[in-house]
Amino acid sequence: MNKTSSKFLEGFKYIYLVAFFALLAGFFHPLITNTSLDIVIIGILILFVGLAGGVLLYRATTSDKKQVTYLVGGFVLIAISLYYIIALTGRI
Repeated sequence: MNKTSSKFLEGFKYIYLVAFFALLAGFFHPLITNTSLDIVIIGILILFVGLAGGVLLYRATTSDKKQVTYLVGGFVLIAISLYYIIALTGRI
Protein backbone atom coordinates (compact mmCIF):
# COMPACT_ATOMS: atom_id res chain seq x y z
CA MET A 1 0.00 0.00 0.00
CA ASN A 2 1.47 3.35 -0.95
CA LYS A 3 1.79 6.37 1.32
CA THR A 4 -1.02 8.41 -0.28
CA SER A 5 -3.70 5.75 0.08
CA SER A 6 -2.55 5.03 3.63
CA LYS A 7 -3.00 8.71 4.61
CA PHE A 8 -6.37 8.77 2.85
CA LEU A 9 -7.58 5.76 4.80
CA GLU A 10 -6.30 7.24 8.05
CA GLY A 11 -8.17 10.48 7.42
CA PHE A 12 -11.28 8.62 6.33
CA LYS A 13 -11.62 6.79 9.64
CA TYR A 14 -11.89 10.10 11.48
CA ILE A 15 -14.45 11.43 9.04
CA TYR A 16 -16.39 8.20 9.48
CA LEU A 17 -16.34 8.60 13.28
CA VAL A 18 -17.59 12.19 13.11
CA ALA A 19 -20.40 11.20 10.72
CA PHE A 20 -21.37 8.20 12.86
CA PHE A 21 -21.43 10.28 16.04
CA ALA A 22 -23.47 12.98 14.29
CA LEU A 23 -26.08 10.44 13.31
CA LEU A 24 -25.97 8.89 16.77
CA ALA A 25 -26.46 12.29 18.39
CA GLY A 26 -29.67 12.84 16.41
CA PHE A 27 -28.53 14.95 13.50
CA PHE A 28 -31.81 14.70 11.60
CA HIS A 29 -34.13 15.70 14.46
CA PRO A 30 -33.21 19.43 14.41
CA LEU A 31 -33.47 19.45 10.62
CA ILE A 32 -36.98 18.01 10.70
CA THR A 33 -38.25 20.16 13.57
CA ASN A 34 -36.46 23.40 12.51
CA THR A 35 -34.65 23.74 15.82
CA SER A 36 -31.04 24.55 16.63
CA LEU A 37 -28.15 22.19 15.91
CA ASP A 38 -26.43 23.15 19.18
CA ILE A 39 -27.64 20.06 21.03
CA VAL A 40 -26.27 17.82 18.27
CA ILE A 41 -22.84 19.43 18.46
CA ILE A 42 -22.84 19.03 22.24
CA GLY A 43 -23.89 15.39 21.82
CA ILE A 44 -21.04 14.74 19.39
CA LEU A 45 -18.53 16.26 21.81
CA ILE A 46 -19.88 14.13 24.67
CA LEU A 47 -19.52 11.01 22.54
CA PHE A 48 -15.92 11.92 21.71
CA VAL A 49 -15.12 12.32 25.42
CA GLY A 50 -16.51 8.83 26.02
CA LEU A 51 -14.57 7.49 23.04
CA ALA A 52 -11.35 8.99 24.39
CA GLY A 53 -12.04 7.24 27.70
CA GLY A 54 -12.55 3.95 25.91
CA VAL A 55 -9.32 4.40 23.99
CA LEU A 56 -7.45 5.07 27.23
CA LEU A 57 -8.92 1.91 28.76
CA TYR A 58 -7.75 -0.02 25.72
CA ARG A 59 -4.29 1.52 26.04
CA ALA A 60 -4.25 0.40 29.69
CA THR A 61 -4.56 -3.21 28.57
CA THR A 62 -1.72 -2.92 26.05
CA SER A 63 0.72 -0.76 28.01
CA ASP A 64 3.19 -1.94 30.59
CA LYS A 65 4.61 1.31 31.94
CA LYS A 66 1.63 3.67 32.26
CA GLN A 67 -1.12 1.14 32.85
CA VAL A 68 -2.53 2.75 36.00
CA THR A 69 -2.48 6.23 34.46
CA TYR A 70 -4.39 5.08 31.38
CA LEU A 71 -6.84 3.11 33.51
CA VAL A 72 -7.64 6.02 35.82
CA GLY A 73 -7.78 8.50 32.94
CA GLY A 74 -10.10 6.27 30.95
CA PHE A 75 -12.54 5.80 33.80
CA VAL A 76 -12.45 9.53 34.58
CA LEU A 77 -13.27 10.46 30.98
CA ILE A 78 -16.09 7.93 30.82
CA ALA A 79 -17.46 9.27 34.12
CA ILE A 80 -17.29 12.83 32.77
CA SER A 81 -19.13 11.73 29.64
CA LEU A 82 -21.80 10.02 31.73
CA TYR A 83 -22.18 13.12 33.89
CA TYR A 84 -22.61 15.31 30.80
CA ILE A 85 -25.23 12.93 29.40
CA ILE A 86 -27.19 12.99 32.64
CA ALA A 87 -26.89 16.79 32.87
CA LEU A 88 -27.97 17.17 29.24
CA THR A 89 -31.14 15.17 29.87
CA GLY A 90 -32.00 17.47 32.79
CA ARG A 91 -31.77 14.95 35.60
CA ILE A 92 -29.22 16.99 37.57
